[in-house]
Amino acid sequence: MREAAPADRATTAARPSLSERRKEALRLDIAREAVRLFVSQGVTSTTGDQIAEAVGVSTRTLWRHFPTKESCVRPLLTAGLDAATDQLRHWPPETGLLDFLTRSCRHGTLPSADPAVLDLIRMTPTEPALRAVWLQAHDDALPVLTEVLARRSGGSADDLRVKVHAATVNGALRAAAEDFAVRFADEARASEEDLAACLHAALHAASEGLPY
Repeated sequence: MREAAPADRATTAARPSLSERRKEALRLDIAREAVRLFVSQGVTSTTGDQIAEAVGVSTRTLWRHFPTKESCVRPLLTAGLDAATDQLRHWPPETGLLDFLTRSCRHGTLPSADPAVLDLIRMTPTEPALRAVWLQAHDDALPVLTEVLARRSGGSADDLRVKVHAATVNGALRAAAEDFAVRFADEARASEEDLAACLHAALHAASEGLPY
């Protein structure tokens, strides 16, 4: 029997198991049903039992995956951030951050705008519990961005300058998502070019520094 080559073993190790993929698929189903119910009847009026019933799982299963009904939406919020941080691992040395992320968005390398995510982001200003989940998702992404920028600069993730730059990029990504969600609230489907324009504007403002 042929032994797996190192590249084969690396690919196998990097690929999530079937149970992990099923778990992630279930978490996304729960997130989408939670958003649908939150939008149609409000967060306060929605219960964990209703979300579980909409997905077709027991309430006990729901609470095994999420501690609160509001946290059910987290997989949708983290998906875009995870994709952006993963994309940064393939950031070419000769390309600037602004150009790379904008180009990735235009070419469809980053996820396209998900209507459920946009609905969710539009709710965060008036729903404190959802806002907390949204901000926590960005806070959790910050160490990853810091490591990426540290490697890029040859510096340390503990360097204050690197931390500030990572926080700036993180804030720009959040501001771009929120601006896009509000600006295209009445559009049936905004294009990748529209999303890229919002992202480019936010990162460009961040790269200008403080003009005050």
